[in-house]
Amino acid sequence: MEEEIELVLDKYRKAGRILAEVREGAVAKVKEGALLLEVAEFVEQSTREKGGEPAFPCNISRNDEAAHATPSIDDETVFGKDVVKIDIGVHVDGYIADSAVTVDLSGEHAELVKASEAALDAAIKVIRDGVSTIEIGEVIEHTIRERGYKPVVNLSGHGLARYNAHIPPTIPNVRYEHGAVLKENDVVAIEPFVTDGAGKIAEHGTAEIYSLIKAKPVRVHEAKKLLKAIEEYQGLPFAKRWLPRERLDLALRTLRNSGALREYPVLREEGGGLVSQTEHTVIVQKDGCEVTTRHP
Repeated sequence: MEEEIELVLDKYRKAGRILAEVREGAVAKVKEGALLLEVAEFVEQSTREKGGEPAFPCNISRNDEAAHATPSIDDETVFGKDVVKIDIGVHVDGYIADSAVTVDLSGEHAELVKASEAALDAAIKVIRDGVSTIEIGEVIEHTIRERGYKPVVNLSGHGLARYNAHIPPTIPNVRYEHGAVLKENDVVAIEPFVTDGAGKIAEHGTAEIYSLIKAKPVRVHEAKKLLKAIEEYQGLPFAKRWLPRERLDLALRTLRNSGALREYPVLREEGGGLVSQTEHTVIVQKDGCEVTTRHP
């Protein structure tokens, strides 16, 4: 049994090592005037070249966007003086690493970025076998507020499982009265979101990211073909730009209306505030934790 656990944990570690390398390369490419699409494609292609697979499309969220933004298929958007969040997922045989970094291209929001980094570091220091998510949330919230910012209350960290990037427990960015207890060998993603805005996010606009909930019978030929194509992702999120183009909007609409697909609209800060995000994946240990996505 212990050998089986160690084999699984080694796959989580391998995914984390790949992600750390890819993240470093991606940050170097985030420059004013660079195409968002080129950075996303670099992340996804590099992941495959290094022996992993994307666990979800590369998220590139800017300014008041917090999550779920990814370029469209022919996107010509370029970076400006933006606060850029790069959120990357890598899996090896379904075992996932999840990490995010914020790059401030304006040069004016270093403290906002430092607040999410400090909150993550503080959370990692308290993680151990038996720690409550209440304590983690309290540490994150305190660290953010003492720097004069707000945590985003309706975004949180989460557990990771094979081919599932979001499972319990929820790791809140604020203190709640109720929580869960982390146990040795749990694998969780900790991701403080920090804002100078209202402290909440809401869905906004159309989605470029989807996941398969459950295959449903459909009559439209293109929808049947698309269903077969997306089954390879085994329930993990995928980008619209990854899919065959043939009557794609019709096929997606048919699958969505059948209840087969979940959409992930962009999440924006409700008050229009800037958002920073920093995230690592950790393996809970008896007296601490191992960060799988930290560069050696």
